[in-house]
Amino acid sequence: MALELWLLFIVAVLVLSFTPGPNGLLAITHGALFGARRASFTVLGGVFGFLVLMAASMAGLGAVLAASEQAFRVLKWGGAAYLVYLGIRTWRAPPVGRAALQVETAVGRPRAMFLNGFLVAVSNPKGILFFAALLPQFMDSGRGQLEQFATMALTFAVLECSVELLFAHLAQRIAPWLARSGRVFNRISGATFVIAGTVLAAADR
Repeated sequence: MALELWLLFIVAVLVLSFTPGPNGLLAITHGALFGARRASFTVLGGVFGFLVLMAASMAGLGAVLAASEQAFRVLKWGGAAYLVYLGIRTWRAPPVGRAALQVETAVGRPRAMFLNGFLVAVSNPKGILFFAALLPQFMDSGRGQLEQFATMALTFAVLECSVELLFAHLAQRIAPWLARSGRVFNRISGATFVIAGTVLAAADR
């Protein structure tokens, strides 16, 4: 991968990462509720999900979704339903101060947090379309595609993971303030997830 294209790709990924989507919001929520160390499992799950989307887009699934209205609709409604479910669960979660004492509950276990991050990432079909449109812009036709994809995947994973961990750490730092707000933070986060699910359900390709 040419150095110039790689540097441009880094800029594009940073812009994307610092514009929090559902995964960024989930990292913030889990960082505040369970602490940044626990939230790292959420972040890793999300990054792994994004890598799956990148691989799927390179394998041609993006073209399938772009051509098939039915396939896109099935994935879209599935993703929207999961975001709404996550929003309702977050809305009903215990306040920040009490949630931190319940990290061994089903929601706070590493496996569950990793799965949450992964499912939020892969449940949005627009992510596949986004990567299908983005990645070819940084591919050099004169170089091996597999090598270039590996470079972009590793770059994306490192940058996205770093930014989301930063979000989680910042959320942990303000957790004492959030605890004084009772359930307000949970309800704001939950409502945001529901809104994101509603927007996804209404979105076209």
